[in-house]
Amino acid sequence: MSINKKVLIIDDEEAILKLVATVLRKEGIDHVITSTTAEDGFAQFQQKQPDLVLLDIMLPDGEGYEVCKQMRAVSKVPILFLSAKTEEIDKILGFAIGGDDYITKPFSPKELAYRVKAQLRRADYMQPEAVKDTILSAGPFKLNEQKAELLKNGISIDLKPKELGLIKYFLQNVNKVISKERLYDAVWGEDFIGIDNTVMVHIRRLREKIEEQPSEPRYLITVKGLGYKLAIEDE
Repeated sequence: MSINKKVLIIDDEEAILKLVATVLRKEGIDHVITSTTAEDGFAQFQQKQPDLVLLDIMLPDGEGYEVCKQMRAVSKVPILFLSAKTEEIDKILGFAIGGDDYITKPFSPKELAYRVKAQLRRADYMQPEAVKDTILSAGPFKLNEQKAELLKNGISIDLKPKELGLIKYFLQNVNKVISKERLYDAVWGEDFIGIDNTVMVHIRRLREKIEEQPSEPRYLITVKGLGYKLAIEDE
């Protein structure tokens, strides 16, 4: 029986990609997308919007942990780690940053397929009705969370994951002053340890994309000594 779901597999081992894709198709999951790098994997994730991700931790251009964080910034789809790392700390970290399951290599292909199907059933159970796009809007800005798309006056703005995370948090807290500490905790998912530059750099990049004059921002305002706020005048 065919299962109308899309699964993205990100792993740099071609043999594993072929094996897992074949097993999933035998179990009725016809739409399988594959990728061998972190960068391409996340690009495929944004473009194809899969229902579930199988993610290797050790990739040639980065760690699966970081890819998971990027995905979690914009999506709640099930993420299952595939890894040769078997230490307890690795598994704990995988779950802590948003993974839904952790499968160690070598693994039973049949068991993996059933874990995938179980996660897909669970996701359906958590969202039994058709999910409507969640829209956050204020002033000229409109953010579609499901599509990870920001519009300003109806024009799409290309944002990177952390920039999307920032504008989402600002749109959830319009006209509220937000400290660097709160932004770092909300967007990076880590305790703030005085890394002012990280937040400042991303704020500057976001301004360059949403402001007409980034050096004299109209919307993303710095509140000296306190933080930042998305200033939207009442219509």
